[in-house]
Order: sequence, then C-alpha cells, then structure tokens
Amino acid sequence: MERLSRLPLFLLLMGTFSVSAIVPAGVALRAGDHHDARTFFYSGILGLVLTAFVALALANRPHQRDPLHQLLALLAAFVALPALLAVPFYEAVLNTAFLSAYFEMVSCLTTTGATLYDAARLSDAEHLWRAQVGWFGGLIMWIAAAAILAPLTLGGFEVTASGEPGQSLAEGSAAGGFKHPVDRLLRSIRVLTPIYAGLTAALCVMLLVAGDPPLVAVSHAMGVMATSGITPLALSESSASGLAGEMILFCFLFFGLSRLTFSGDTTQTRGPGLWRDPEFRLGLVIVAAVPLTLFLRHWIAAFDAGGYEDVFAGLRALWGALFTSLSFLVTAGYVSADWSTAQGWSGLSTPGIILGGLALMGGGVATTAGGVKLLRVYALYLNGAREIERLVHPSSVGRSPLVNRRIRREGAFIAWVFFMLFAIMLAAFSVTLSLFGLSFEPALILTVSVLTNTGPLVTAGITEAVDLLGLAAPVKLLLCAGMVLGRLELLAIIVMLSPDIWRD
Repeated sequence: MERLSRLPLFLLLMGTFSVSAIVPAGVALRAGDHHDARTFFYSGILGLVLTAFVALALANRPHQRDPLHQLLALLAAFVALPALLAVPFYEAVLNTAFLSAYFEMVSCLTTTGATLYDAARLSDAEHLWRAQVGWFGGLIMWIAAAAILAPLTLGGFEVTASGEPGQSLAEGSAAGGFKHPVDRLLRSIRVLTPIYAGLTAALCVMLLVAGDPPLVAVSHAMGVMATSGITPLALSESSASGLAGEMILFCFLFFGLSRLTFSGDTTQTRGPGLWRDPEFRLGLVIVAAVPLTLFLRHWIAAFDAGGYEDVFAGLRALWGALFTSLSFLVTAGYVSADWSTAQGWSGLSTPGIILGGLALMGGGVATTAGGVKLLRVYALYLNGAREIERLVHPSSVGRSPLVNRRIRREGAFIAWVFFMLFAIMLAAFSVTLSLFGLSFEPALILTVSVLTNTGPLVTAGITEAVDLLGLAAPVKLLLCAGMVLGRLELLAIIVMLSPDIWRD
C-alpha cells in the first residue's frame, strides 16, 4: 500500500477504472451478452497490465510532490483518461466513431451527463458503464476538493480563504497537519469513499423498494450522488417508481447544495451548522422562490374557483417545479414527470431560460455540482447589500461578523473576477459554436450545458432537440474542452500556467 500511494494520481485512477470494468462485464455475462462481457473484461485486464508496466517504469521517481502537481494530474485525468474509458464502450457499441465514444466518456467523467446515443441503442452493461464512470467522476471531485482544491484555495474556496488562489496555505482549510500531499489525499479517500458509497447504496435500495428496476435504481442513485443526471431511460420522468421515487431523489439532491451536508473536512473550526450555512440557505431560498413566483397567480385562481381538480393539478405542478428546480440548481438535470404540468400552469414557453439560469448559479462549493457555485453568488449578494446600505446611509458602519466582512470585500472581488471570466468563456464558446453553423439558441444552451456540467439541459432547455451525434468533429472536441473547463474552472487552469509548476 505504501508503494501504491506513491504512484502518480493519474496512474491510480487508471488502475481503479480498469478494475471497475469487471462490473459491467459481469452484468453482460449474466444477461447472456457475451460480446459486451468479453469487451469489458478484456479492456479491464489490458488496462491493469498497462497500469502495472507504467507503474514499474516509474517506481523510483518521486510523484505528487505538491498540490500543484496533483492539480495538473487531475487535468490530465479529465483529458486523457476518457480515451482509455472509451475503448470498451467503442468496442461494445460497434457502429459508432471513437470520437463519439470519447465525447460520451468525457461527459460522464465530468458528471455532465450529455449523451449522443438513444437509450434503446445501448445495452444494460453499456448503460451501467456510463453511470459508473459518472459516479467515479463525482467521487473524484469530492476527494479532489478536500485534498487538492482546498489547499490551493480554488474551486470556490478562494471566496472565504485568506490566501490567494493557487497559493498553498500553510494553515487553513484541509491544508495543515500533513507533511506530504499524498497523506492528505489518502485521508480524504479513507474518509469520503465510505460516505459516498453508503449514500449511493441507501438511495439505490430506496428506489428498488419504490418500484424501479435494478438498472434504473443503480443508475439514478449514481446519477444523483454524482449530479451527472445519467439515466438508462429515454426520459428520466418515465421512471417506474413515479412520485415516490422523485421524492426520494429530491431528498438526496440536497447533498449538492453544501458540503456540510456530508462532511466538514474542508474546515478546521467548528462551524455554525448546516442550517446557518449560507450556501444551503441560499439554495433553499432559490428552490422555493422560483416555483412560488411562477405559480402564485395560478394558486389564487384555483382557490377562488373552488375546484378540487384544479387544486390537485396545482399541487402536482408545484411539485414538478420544486423537483426540477432543485435538480437543475445542483446541475443533476433530472426532470419531474409533472414538469410539463408546471409549464402549462406557468405558461412558460421557454423553459431554457429558467433551467439555464439555475444551472449557471450551480450548487455548493466542493460538491459534485457544477456552475458558478452558490458561495460566489452569496458573496456578491453581501457586497451588493452593503453597497446599497452605504448609498442610503453613507456614514454607516458594517455590522457583519469577521467572516462575512472577508466575503463581501476580498471574497466578492474574487467572485466578481470569476463571473467575468465565466462570462467571457460563455461568449467565446457561443460565438465559436455559431461559426460552425449552429443558431443562437442551440449554441447558447450547449455552451451553458457544458460549462455548468448540466448535460440534460440540452434536451430539457430547448424546444427543438440538438442532434449531438451529428455534430462535426471540431464541435465535439470543443464541447469536450468546455466540459473539462467547466469541471475544473478557469481559475484552476490559470493557476496551472504558473511557472512554479514547470520549474522542476
């Protein structure tokens, strides 16, 4: 174990995914699909052999010397590892291009969940491989947040930390007390993996009890915990568990609002608790405000008319809006079966505006959710509220605690810089996609989808579905770059350009 822990992070991930290929191979063998069974089994064995050879060649070289090199390894994993993961998928599907398989694996590993293939085209083993890769992608982000991003004050930690983005802290969130970056990485793996796997197993059992078939229950459990939105169904709202299943998923989606819902490993001091956490409270306000704003007039009309059927339909519509709003806020992208009813009640003809806006705000820092992150939104809110107060009372003195003062000043400045960088990326990707022949609405929705890692937005947020499989090769590669950029964020990419990381 000591020798394994000193191997490069990329190589450890490569070996883990190679071992995991045995699971879909077993599923295919049980279903009598010997082609898929051989494909995944042979790919797993070849991956392990390749990992072993490279590990022997690099055994005497030092690795993972600091968080910056680990961050570079994380980028390499999101860019190069999908090529390895695409091999069994490409061989199993048969009539597809390798670039399409690579796109699919990038989408899964970054927990984006956008797919090029119809659900009926893929076998159970292939669906499970997609969900499994997405699940591991979510676990990687849980671990990387505590072991890599927090010490470098990236990924949203720069809003509250005292250090500058990309500079390792001697003391602070998840950085102190470790002599070597590998020790911090191993501790995060030991602490977080059982929690992540346990929550996934619990959710899967609940969905099975609610009536979902095993493949659907496992895929949705993995998709919710990783906020990937991956489903083996043509439409996620057609799940056999119905309303009961949606209520179960709704409860587990809250893990994407704040890291405090499952761990306090990124803070060394005892915090005020989950209910005082600004990210969690802001998420609750947004999830409640969006449906109520859309349906207040319709609720009043239904009660005035005194019609039971109208009131019942209003309740289903409100639930559909609540579930879908939370799902897209944490960038999972599952759609409620009552979302169409909610659209009818609200008269919402362009759902992409609402769903895209929710995805842009994103979930909590250090969760599997993508987007801008709620903590940055909160920092800008504090700064705006204070500026308005100073306009009314120019001589007033702020009464916020020390942490809030840090957030609304330095934190708000960094959050504003990130918003500007995100806006530039949004414009650049949209214009580039337009140059390849896409109209404005599809180009914008695709851009928001990949930069926020919310793949289901491509189908739920636009009136006419985009044929992703028919896109040109440069467009697919551009979307792959957007998904990786959205997962790691531009600030992390900028930090990687620091001379310190290339000096040795």
